Amino acid sequence: MKVAPSVLSADFGNLQRDVEAICEAGCDFVHVDVMDGHFVPNLTIGPVVVSAIAKSATKPLDIHLMVENNTFFVDLFAPLKPEYISFHIEEEKHPHRLIQKIRSLGIKPAIVLNPHTPPEALEYLLRDLDMVLLMSVNPGFGGQSFIDSVVLKAKKLSAMRDKINPNCLIEVDGGVSDKNVHLLKEAGVDIVVAGSYVFNHTNKKEAIESLKI
Repeated sequence: MKVAPSVLSADFGNLQRDVEAICEAGCDFVHVDVMDGHFVPNLTIGPVVVSAIAKSATKPLDIHLMVENNTFFVDLFAPLKPEYISFHIEEEKHPHRLIQKIRSLGIKPAIVLNPHTPPEALEYLLRDLDMVLLMSVNPGFGGQSFIDSVVLKAKKLSAMRDKINPNCLIEVDGGVSDKNVHLLKEAGVDIVVAGSYVFNHTNKKEAIESLKI
């Protein structure tokens, strides 16, 4: 299992310290939540702060857009050359076009599904994706409880992925801890996003290692 700690749960007064700490502790990606206050009821960070994160990070960025105008934000963050940019299918009228745009920028495209959105929504897009992110909480805020139904959803998506595009990774974000990571692993998940669990832990290396099963 790969681990992508979400900087949404970092101490923003000591952001450089916290980003360096999770990279030194062995994370695989640095997960960056970008919220516009419209698609979700929260407002987070823009390119100036994400640029500072990129300078401090020794691991690739995994940028998760929770916004209304996806194309605008893709153009905004593309110069930082993240590994992934993911966008919500619920907010995008032309997902295939945006997938191609992200790939043309040298970035791996990913789509996010909210808790209520079925895996079948991706049947005709999966072949073109490098990753699918399943939300296991309602997007917008950190520290929420894990929604158990995402395990079954991950199993369905994993079966579809194996038939259509075995190279596509599955990521889960929200309420992940050592208590549920085994279920996600068994369901076919490749990457877990963990914010509160990692950043609130007294030993970040121990927290990350407990998820690398």
